[in-house]
Order: sequence, then structure tokens, then C-alpha cells
Amino acid sequence: MLSKTFGSAVHGVNAYMITVEVNVSQGTKFFMVGLPDSAVKESEQRVESAIKQYSYRMPRQKVVVNLAPADIRKEGSSYDLPIALCMLSASEQLNTTLLEKYLIMGELSLDGKLRPIKGVLPIAIEARKKQFKGFVLPKENAPEAAIVNNLDVIGVDTLKEAIDFFEGKLDIKPLSTDTRNLFFNTQNEYEADFADVQGQENIKRALEIAAAGGHNVIMIGPPGAGKTMLAKRLSSILPPLTLHEALETTKIHSVAGKLGKASALISTRPYRSPHHTISDVALVGGGGIPQPGEISLAHNGVLFLDELPEFKRTALEVMRQPLEERKVVISRAKISVEFPSNFMLIASMNPCPCGYYNHPEKECVCGPGVVQRYLNKISGPLLDRIDLHVEVTPVSFDEMTANRKAESSTQIRERVIKAREIQTARFSKQPSIYSNAMMPPQMVKEICAINDAGKALLKTAMERLGLSARAYDRILKVSRTIADLAGSNEIKIEHLAEAIQYRSLDREGWAGS
Repeated sequence: MLSKTFGSAVHGVNAYMITVEVNVSQGTKFFMVGLPDSAVKESEQRVESAIKQYSYRMPRQKVVVNLAPADIRKEGSSYDLPIALCMLSASEQLNTTLLEKYLIMGELSLDGKLRPIKGVLPIAIEARKKQFKGFVLPKENAPEAAIVNNLDVIGVDTLKEAIDFFEGKLDIKPLSTDTRNLFFNTQNEYEADFADVQGQENIKRALEIAAAGGHNVIMIGPPGAGKTMLAKRLSSILPPLTLHEALETTKIHSVAGKLGKASALISTRPYRSPHHTISDVALVGGGGIPQPGEISLAHNGVLFLDELPEFKRTALEVMRQPLEERKVVISRAKISVEFPSNFMLIASMNPCPCGYYNHPEKECVCGPGVVQRYLNKISGPLLDRIDLHVEVTPVSFDEMTANRKAESSTQIRERVIKAREIQTARFSKQPSIYSNAMMPPQMVKEICAINDAGKALLKTAMERLGLSARAYDRILKVSRTIADLAGSNEIKIEHLAEAIQYRSLDREGWAGS
């Protein structure tokens, strides 16, 4: 007898349908076809043990399990539940006509309990698109799937619960979630706030400009100056995620298996801070089964690289293309997967190996040329993609002990949102551009036009400070953002002057060169 149901496979951050067919007929042996990997093939042992726990029998006839389409490789252990239910139906131990109306996924343990699976959100979205009646899956994954409306999400703990549900012996109410209410109630829940930071007003200003224009930032300063503390708070002043962005971000974390048990929907900007020993694949993504890397997990949020020169040069260089294209394509012999990677890069570094070059009080002990060699670990093309170079100085004792109330992240964020609204209107006819940092060179000339006085100032700055040619466009983009924060239609002299000071690493002689 033939029985059929549906599962799903995840490709990148999108899902596609897999038809699970089981035929029990005269003969012997168990066959699994449809290009399964080792984990899928091993489901025979898990399924047999699970169904015996509930006094059902494993068919001792010829059993053929087909996973279609047969030319796509099937990976993982999440096909256990649909295979088990189809096998019981094909051997006439399960009496139901509902299997084809539901999408079913879940990994079985040997005692028949269900373990959670990865990639639930994109699978649920695909199930709704294909107009399935519902989605049967492990109860632990149900809150994540319930984000998708107009789909009956049936969470089950064991194989027996799934059997009883399909036979009508157990009434399981579909889990429903008010997605918008969940999203809007949690989108302002950040652990760190700028109100906790005493002093460093110039650095806060630079980060506000970065958040307003989507600019990448590098902070250079001695140990203990507060670089990491400031970076942790950047995501709290970025504009709130839209519901579309939240779903897109949650899909990536779902595929990577990074969603916690308590978080069904990511409603705040992600903040990722990988260690400098990270490999190229872990940073950008890849592997035998392509998985999203840190740059994709930081999509719509912040990627913080602490101690930038300590990262492997190859790991930093593979970021250059994703920084420009806002996506990363992982190519293999038989598959090509695209992951989104639209993130803000914020990096920090010491000015030299000992950390005290240009320190106002402590003396640098690095030898001649050591500082320049240290800075040369960061390539010019990567530095070219960083708009703001900010020098961080230590906070004085008086500033640390002052009773002044620092500005909160909420207050700063309000200004950032207003500046972003101006940019949204400006780029309304450009669907792929929504912030000043994303402007191509031809658009910079039109949108960042400056008067003769501004040109004279910029020329003088480039000549006297020894700024490189690559700094020209960056200065104009940053000055446009500063003008947006000030609510000005034109880029004024003061906006340009402030932008010029954020090019520390481009200045000749900054590191003794």
C-alpha cells in the first residue's frame, strides 16, 4: 500500500517542498531512495525503535521510502516523523486521510519523543504559501512556526501524540501568536544603554552619525578607553526593525539553529561579536552543508570586530565583497546558496601593539616602524569601506565621577530615526538604497553637492592633512548624514569640517609614516 505526505528542505534561507512517499509491498528489505544523506538513511533505526515503543510493528515486507524530487540531496534528521507516519499508514496501522493535507517535520528519539529541528520559520512560510492545512512539528518549535499566520501549527511531544491527532483521538488546538503584538512589545528591549556611559561625548556623536547614515566605523584607542562598551550600545540607537526585517533576520537565525527556546521572533537589531580566532568559513558562511556565518547572523544589525589587526588577514579580506554587495554567495560544485549580509561594521583596535601610541599620559614602548607595521595588518581596500575613523581617548577621573546625567539611547535614537526618514524619502525611487552609506559614486556628485567654499575647505584639508583620494567620497557621504541630522537641505561648511575629522587613519604621519 502507498502512503504520502510532505516535508521540506531548506536551501539558504528559503524552503522548498519535499514529498515523502512510502510503499509497503510483497518482498523483503528496506530501501530509501531520493538522494538521502547518512543522517536521513539512519532514520530507519530511529523510526523502528520509536514505533515499537507504542506497540506498533515495523513492516517486515518490502518497504520503499522515496524523497522527491530525487535529484536534490536531502540532509538532516528532520524527516523521521513524516517517514514514521507514512510507514504506519502504508502498513495499515494508521487510519487517516489527513497526511497529505499537512506538512510534517520532526526528529525522533529512540523512545518516540520528538527533538527540535532547524529552519522552522522558512518551512512554515513555505507551508502557508503552498496552502497546506497545517504544520505538524515538535512542540518546542511550535512558537517559532506560529509567527506565520493563517496556518494551523500543531505542536506534538511524541510520535504517539501525532498518531492520535491524525486518527482523531486527540484534539490539539493550533498554536496561535499575535505576531504584531509580540513584535511591538519587545522591539525596544536592549540590555545596554548610552545613559550608562560617562563622558566620551565625541565618540557618542560619531556613533550617532554612523547609525543615522548606516556608516561603518573603526575606533582607535588605548586599552580601557571604552571601545567595546560603546560598540555594545550601537544597536540600541539604530532605527527599530520593521516587521519584514524582523522576519528576515529570524529566518537566518532559525536556519543556523541560533534561536533560543524563549525567542520565537527576533525583534531587536542583532549584535554579533566573534572572537579574533574565527575562521574564514565561520565569519562569512559555508561548510559542507552551507550555513550562514557571522556576517549573515548580523544581518540588519551590527557586526563588532574587536582588536581588528588580530584577525587573520584572509578572514578580513573575504568580507570585502559582502560589505559592498550586502549579500554573500556560497558556491559549491553542485549548489550555490545566497545569504543576506546587510550589516553595520564597527571595529576597534589599539593604535600599536603596546596600546599607548598617542596616549596623553603613558609612553609608547614600540620600536621604530612597529606602529606602521601593526596598522598595515589592515588592508587599504578594507579600510576604504570604513567611513568613520574615530580616535578614542581615556575618560578622566572627573568625567567618571561626574553626576551629570548622560543622554539615553532613546533620545539619540529619535534623532537617528528622523535622519533616516529624510534618507528614506530621498531614495524612495531607488529600491536597493536606503541610507547615505549605500550611495554609489555617481549619486554622491548629485546628492552631496557642495558650494565653492566647501570645495576650498575640502581641497585644503586633503592637501594639509595628506588625506587620500579614497577619503573624498566618504567625507561627502558622512557630511550629508551630518546635514540630515541637523535638518539641513544643504551641506554646510560646519558639516564638512566635522566629517573631515573622522578620517584619522588617512592622515599622513598619523602613525609615523
